[in-house]
Amino acid sequence: MISGIIQKIMYRSTRDGYSVIEVASPEGDYTLVGYFDIIREGCLIEAECKNEVHPVYGEQFFVHSHIIKEPDSPAGIKAYLASGAIKGIGEVLADRIVKKFKEDTFRIIEEEPERLSEIKGISENIALSISAQFSSEKDIRQAMIFLHKHGVGTKTAVKIYNFYKNEIYDIISQNPYKIAEDIKGVSFKTVDAIAVSSGIASDSTYRIKSAVEYILSKALQSGHTYLPVETLLKNIYELTDLDCISAESHFAGMQMENRIVIKNLNGCSCVYLSRIYHMESNMALMLHDINSAGSFRADIKAKETGKETETDTDKTEETKAKKITGKKAGSGEVDLKTEKEISDIESETGIVLDRLQRQAVYGAYCHRLLVITGGPGTGKTTVINSIIKLFEKKGLEFLLAAPTGRAAKRMSEACDHEAKTIHRLLEINVAGADKTDNDDVYEDMYFEKNENEPLEADAVIIDEVSMVDIYLMYALLKAVTPGTRLILVGDVNQLPSVGPGNILKDIINSQCFHTIRLNNIYRQLEKSDIVTNAHKIINSAYIELKRKSRDFLFIERHGSEAVISAMITLITKKLPDYVAADMLQIQVLTPMRRGELGSVRLNSLLQRYLNPPSYDKNEKKTVDCIFREGDKIIQVKNNYRLEWRIYSKDGRIVEKGSGVYNGDIGTISRIDEFSEVLCVEFDDKKTVDYNFDMLDEIEHAYALTIHKSQGSEYPAVIIPVFNAAALLMTRNILYTGVTRARKCVVMVGENKYFYEMAANNSEIKRCSGLEIMLRQYCMLRENTD
Repeated sequence: MISGIIQKIMYRSTRDGYSVIEVASPEGDYTLVGYFDIIREGCLIEAECKNEVHPVYGEQFFVHSHIIKEPDSPAGIKAYLASGAIKGIGEVLADRIVKKFKEDTFRIIEEEPERLSEIKGISENIALSISAQFSSEKDIRQAMIFLHKHGVGTKTAVKIYNFYKNEIYDIISQNPYKIAEDIKGVSFKTVDAIAVSSGIASDSTYRIKSAVEYILSKALQSGHTYLPVETLLKNIYELTDLDCISAESHFAGMQMENRIVIKNLNGCSCVYLSRIYHMESNMALMLHDINSAGSFRADIKAKETGKETETDTDKTEETKAKKITGKKAGSGEVDLKTEKEISDIESETGIVLDRLQRQAVYGAYCHRLLVITGGPGTGKTTVINSIIKLFEKKGLEFLLAAPTGRAAKRMSEACDHEAKTIHRLLEINVAGADKTDNDDVYEDMYFEKNENEPLEADAVIIDEVSMVDIYLMYALLKAVTPGTRLILVGDVNQLPSVGPGNILKDIINSQCFHTIRLNNIYRQLEKSDIVTNAHKIINSAYIELKRKSRDFLFIERHGSEAVISAMITLITKKLPDYVAADMLQIQVLTPMRRGELGSVRLNSLLQRYLNPPSYDKNEKKTVDCIFREGDKIIQVKNNYRLEWRIYSKDGRIVEKGSGVYNGDIGTISRIDEFSEVLCVEFDDKKTVDYNFDMLDEIEHAYALTIHKSQGSEYPAVIIPVFNAAALLMTRNILYTGVTRARKCVVMVGENKYFYEMAANNSEIKRCSGLEIMLRQYCMLRENTD
């Protein structure tokens, strides 16, 4: 326990209360670090702490719990008033007030504020203002004490008070579950604890409805768009200890309130959050709209009413197709002119397309919606380039995009045409994010391109579609009008998107759209064992790990420390020259985040070797880690408002914009303690300034989870192979990790675990209704024809 007076607040985050303070006590001076509510210089603090030694800042004490009291000595009161707690009072005025009223100062300010006007420089209006500000500060302190009594931690208490102010008392007494609905990042479990301490009944309607929404929201984080009723009820029981009948009786009311939707999908009763159901259902309709080159919904409605009409879009597209080819668009008939143009492209490029590749190129023109899938080395890029050349011959305008900046950059380089992130393609905008028609899933921003302002192109080609989640696909489809060709390219065997949905797999499995599966391996001609063995992994073929290879290597090591030692040797000595790359370009990929060989621990260890402490490198310590100039970092959440700049060689800003996305990787170029800014230069040369209270948006990137690496490619990849949770020891995780390597992949560990992963074809089944909805709409269309 440390008790003393707060002498100086060295740093404080206005967002969550994280602070660094200096405290003077009879035992000596201490530096305390942690999350604090309302603190002022001069206040008394009692804190439970644990001491640690920082390599740069020396001994620090991390606070686990604390109590803040108003100062009771004249010196403390003076320091408090002079700290900026009350506007209009500086050091001189604080000194006059305390000299006049001494230990009675706070009582005078609160109960007899008019007496402050006895002091030179304080009018009656200023006296009343001082009293009002002091009362407001006291209100905040009382609210913090109130929330702490209900078991709320400081970080969460600051969020709650900032949102509700003095309404917090009514909220907690009437419906504390509203907090979880209103404030992002405050979970059901937190408000449930508040409710228990407030005496809210365990079977309260508020509690059950909040539990349902919490469980469905958590399911989204696991990739599910819905949960079967039985699963939802089981989760409700485990969370609240309430019986199924009591919980299910509230479902009808939640449907009436448009909070959930319950649908029957293939005989299974499924529960959605309303906004997610409408997204998935509308996506199915929009995909059929695009594929039919007209309004699918209008067509269905017309047939149901007996009033069949030909849409303007149909007429326009048919006229355009006949003008170019003499045939109706999407008719499927052999188009000799297009066939010849493809042959001309082969002659011009010197590349002979195989049968499936040729079908894909031809199909991109003849079909409104085309899916192209295939593993590494099967020629997906060759097909995209040939499609681009065909569209150029046809005089068609096209757009290229991918889900992430790294994937878009790879696409640009491979196709020699600009490719944008899907966010940039849709013209992300944060300036008007409070628009009333904004989709609440994207509460921080909206897209300029949508159903009212669609993309202007004859074709849109999207690469790495396996990474696209329901939110991004929904936004994209809204901006693609029927009549525009949509070509979706991706490897269906990759891990699914981080966000909810199973978009690429559902579209392919529905069998509603023309799909080309490329299966001939062309990079074999380059003698790439990475490509050959990746296909063996996905096809359950045996791989001899002891066989010599120049780009697919396995190093046998036993025990986590031996694995780590071998990886460090590879990064620092063996691989840089072998693949002609810098150490920071060599990427460690691991199946898991936690554990001895998880990304969190590996990052801490690798930082010591790849970017050790140095007197010429500034540092910034956070709760979880130390950031150092020269560190390799990754952005871990989308921040649509964060501004970036690109500089010329002579230091001029040549481009600027906003938006940094989950998965972007860069290097810390500067840490400025005075301005409290950490500067990162990303791989695409964008420079971004992070205020110290934003550092929860970045993590070290020396080691990444394989899931985080999707859409990226590295000169060399190192994968620790070890015993882990069965859900992480799967074939598609191994396949995804191996296929991230461009020149060399090295696995380190025990070969028995490699074979276990390669044999484990189990996947966590995602609850997604898109495939079923696509089939249902397809049958509806057929039945009305």
